[in-house]
Amino acid sequence: MEGRGIQVMQNNPHVLVLGIGNVLWADVGFGVRAAEVMVTRYAFPDTVTIMDGGTQGLYLLPYLEQADALIVFDAVDYGLTPGTMKIVRDGDVPSFMGAKKMSLHQTGFQDVLSTAALMGYCPDRLLLIGVQPVELEDYGGGLRDAVAACIDPAIDIALGELRDVFGIEPERRNGDGPGINVAAIGRDSYEGGRPSADDACRTGDARFFGPGGR
Repeated sequence: MEGRGIQVMQNNPHVLVLGIGNVLWADVGFGVRAAEVMVTRYAFPDTVTIMDGGTQGLYLLPYLEQADALIVFDAVDYGLTPGTMKIVRDGDVPSFMGAKKMSLHQTGFQDVLSTAALMGYCPDRLLLIGVQPVELEDYGGGLRDAVAACIDPAIDIALGELRDVFGIEPERRNGDGPGINVAAIGRDSYEGGRPSADDACRTGDARFFGPGGR
């Protein structure tokens, strides 16, 4: 890798891995689900922090201040075929995060990066691992198959970055590591416990649609 990566590795960098998005809104939850799987499968040294960044926006600033490098999992509207994964690096990341916003969480995270840059502590190295969503208009829904299929490849890319740039090799777990969220909103529990389409409106609260409306 380029010289800057080798220099950062020698400085024992702190790498922040963020899954951002909203698990309550279909494919917008991709980033959080990827981070969720990563932390249950692998044990990392103290220099690596894996977080559910959710939709926290500027509340994430203190975590960026402590990080030398940032890896982000997110659903991003690249204008590509749904389910397509695309990697963006360093200075290109803020522009992709704000090019076409799908939800408020993306506006918030673009603000985080801009504010961190203005304050002089934006991480030196940025890696955005994004996937083009299939479905956004399903409140309460889970990941669509094409997006869920990107979780493992996305994690592999993040692991490659940690290994090749920072010399970090995690210890493999048996999928039983501590989660980043309470069990009730873990993917299996959350998606498996969703009522059927006949019992639960897929586009919002049926009480607001009027008689017979969904």
